[in-house]
Amino acid sequence: MEEYEINYRKRYSRYIFSYVALAGILAILFVCGLNAGSVSISVKDVFRILFAGEGNEAQLNIIWQIRMPRIIAACVLGGELSLSGFLLQTFFRNPIAGPFVLGISSGAKLTVALSMIVLINYGFAVTSWFLISAAFAGSLLSMCFVLIISRKVSNMSMLVVSGVMIGYICSAVTDFVVTFADDSDIVNMHNWSLGSFSGIDWENIKVIAAVALVAVTAVFLCSKPIGAYQLGESYAKNMGVNIKLFRGVLIVLSSILSACVTAFAGPVSFVGIAVPHIVKSLMKTSKPILIIPACFLGGAAFCLFCDLVARTVFAPTELSISTVTAVFGAPVVIFIMLNKKKQI
Repeated sequence: MEEYEINYRKRYSRYIFSYVALAGILAILFVCGLNAGSVSISVKDVFRILFAGEGNEAQLNIIWQIRMPRIIAACVLGGELSLSGFLLQTFFRNPIAGPFVLGISSGAKLTVALSMIVLINYGFAVTSWFLISAAFAGSLLSMCFVLIISRKVSNMSMLVVSGVMIGYICSAVTDFVVTFADDSDIVNMHNWSLGSFSGIDWENIKVIAAVALVAVTAVFLCSKPIGAYQLGESYAKNMGVNIKLFRGVLIVLSSILSACVTAFAGPVSFVGIAVPHIVKSLMKTSKPILIIPACFLGGAAFCLFCDLVARTVFAPTELSISTVTAVFGAPVVIFIMLNKKKQI
């Protein structure tokens, strides 16, 4: 009995430490993001602007109109992308499944690019909700192809390879269309297609927050059936989970989460794979009710860190966010694959 209590306290302490550490890292990165840039604003001035509203007009505009929306977008979209990866890993029972690797982000990118080209050519305005709808359609289309392939192959490695090929095809078509576009607004989509949190304003933040609130809440409410599904389909059925409905919900939620990210920031690589693995290793558990909020915090911190690196390391030149996430996320994926091979 005493040994059980000791182990319980250790696990509980680890969970508390993990949440505090993730929240603390996120808070530090948040302040650093407001402080760093081509125009340096001291931490003291940042706090004065945030809590007292004091500062010159230039500093107020930089903080509230440029850096704050970008940082909030990086946090929320990073959390969404991490949760999307967690859902896909649960669905396919594969630790290297993710929206970017399976081609889902690339499918969303393709439909967004094509839809924008059609609307701009006919003189229509492009709204945030339209971008998300187009990205969601592309995500579902790519997911359908992945599901069809998953029924044809028994080896999950072949499924991942097939997803990568789908992603390459979608990216190639997108690059071809953008390259030969005439309109200057469409040509500027090239930067978006590489992935970036820049250019996001408060109107975009309202849409991003609305989608995140609904989707993340739905994911959290699914934590109990997800936990049952992790133990096998037979166990989940015995627990009263409707497998077909549940799998459909996972597909829709993961597609919505990844579509929102792609619509506003373009395709962002490796976050959906690396962050859930890091969080699980940190907390030493895979219980959804604990992992889901931790994944969101971890994804937010990871993307905020990568965005900070992207816009400061080679300033004033800014790197694409996918370049930086690949540098830090790819080693984690390699470690997962090597560790999985050792276990086999």
